[in-house]
Order: sequence, then C-alpha cells, then structure tokens
Amino acid sequence: MEYTAVFQKMENGWYFAQCEQMPNAVTQGRTIAEAKENLQEVIALLLEIQKEECEARNSGKKLIHRKIAQIAML
Repeated sequence: MEYTAVFQKMENGWYFAQCEQMPNAVTQGRTIAEAKENLQEVIALLLEIQKEECEARNSGKKLIHRKIAQIAML
C-alpha cells in the first residue's frame, strides 16, 4: 500500500511529517529524507500495533484471513 506524506518546515529548521491516511502517524526529522524515514518506521509500528490489538480482540475466535486489493482513493 502507498501512503502520502505531508512535510512542513518548522521555525527551528526541522521538518514535521504526517501521513495523510494515518493521521496519528506523525514524526519529525532534520531533513525531509530523515523525516520520511522516521515516518515509514512510525507507520510500520502503528500497523503492527493495530494487528496485535485485532488479534487480542479476536483471541479464541475462528477467523478467516484474506488479503484484499488496494482501494483506490476517489
């Protein structure tokens, strides 16, 4: 899946980064490249946390897992 990063240069010279599709995914970096790398790590961490929370909520239940295609944004 692809995500869109939004960067904003702050007064202190650092870059604030946020993911449009995951508003809770925020970070910063000294450069855009560093902020992008940090944001990728945050997104991966949040996805892992969401997966673990889903597994915990559904512990003991018989579930069927299927991959789905990427959903196009309108």
